[in-house]
Amino acid sequence: MKTVYLDNNATTRVAPEVVEAMLPYLTELYGNPSSMHSFGGQVGKKIRESREAVAALIGAHPDEILFTSCGTESDNAAIRSALTAHPGKRHVLTSRVEHPAVKAFCAHLASEGYRVTEVPVDGEGRLDMDFYRRSLTVDTAIVSLMWANNETGVIFPVEKAAEMARSKGILFHSDAVQAVGKIPIDMSRNSIDMLSLSGHKLHAPKGIGVLYVRRGTKFHPFLIGGHQEKGRRGGTENTPSIIALGKASELSLANMEEENTRVARLRDRLEQELLARIPGSRVNGDRSNRLPNTTNISFEFVEGESILLMMNEFGICASSGSACTSGSLQPSHVLRAMGVPFTMAHGSIRFSLSIYTTDEEIDFVIEKLPPIIELLRSMSPYWKTANPACATDSYSS
Repeated sequence: MKTVYLDNNATTRVAPEVVEAMLPYLTELYGNPSSMHSFGGQVGKKIRESREAVAALIGAHPDEILFTSCGTESDNAAIRSALTAHPGKRHVLTSRVEHPAVKAFCAHLASEGYRVTEVPVDGEGRLDMDFYRRSLTVDTAIVSLMWANNETGVIFPVEKAAEMARSKGILFHSDAVQAVGKIPIDMSRNSIDMLSLSGHKLHAPKGIGVLYVRRGTKFHPFLIGGHQEKGRRGGTENTPSIIALGKASELSLANMEEENTRVARLRDRLEQELLARIPGSRVNGDRSNRLPNTTNISFEFVEGESILLMMNEFGICASSGSACTSGSLQPSHVLRAMGVPFTMAHGSIRFSLSIYTTDEEIDFVIEKLPPIIELLRSMSPYWKTANPACATDSYSS
């Protein structure tokens, strides 16, 4: 059975070119890049080249690129550094729809006595900028706002938000894990002080991330040990993965136009066909300002977990916008923050495409999903009660 992979916001396939680039550094070129000898020195040179490639992808200077283990480490390191740099400030400003790497860390900070404010979003997942402006105070040590939401793809006005923070002398961090490689980012043209990205979201392996730290920003290491990363992050470099990320960055830069044209068209066709064929469905999030690869669709009176299990029988991979898959009876915190009706929020599915997604795969999902929803609704007394005329509708399989 062929796998139809539409879960690229969870993780991506490692590009064949990336595998080819990293393999020699798992086998014959295994020297420590910090060694004095030339065997290690050639590895150190390759790391510098990868740093330059990552910097080029986001319009940064290579010295501003700090390699980490993942996006979560980058997020935690940025926020903790700001608090350490400003010990007299006890306020952190974030949003209600952040990834757990930020949201859970901020909850931990609250348990330590910090004051955390979460900016709300509207029904389209758009940030309340008036609330944000009012929440910037003299006690705010850092703002941490995602560039694009991982569930809905909605893009936040982080560049404008960063300008507002800078005008008040407040550090600004953005979790750009979902945005990097999908939309243009130029750090030389904004006021963002720190930015996180993760390799496995742009066709590099898992276990490699980056924290961008703008030149002149006071930074306190999260991991203290050796001299690596100019003393900003101790630990022997993950050489193969760093080189892989460098290659993936080059590919992302080259493929961004395709991401924003062909991939976006596939996403739109999938969305339009499902909405047309399945009654009681809706798109969650701002459809005019989102990532080109992402759609989050709710199907009323069905459970996201059940949809995923039945799609899995056809080899279709996606994610539920509901937390049901983790054993919770509560829907996604993102959809709750948006005010998505309870009967819709539980049946939300996120489809996230990539440059490897084909027309044939989209056609397959369009063919298979409507009968799945019909079958599940045939077992739902709530759907029959709310839609007696639809209870006997039939889809061809």
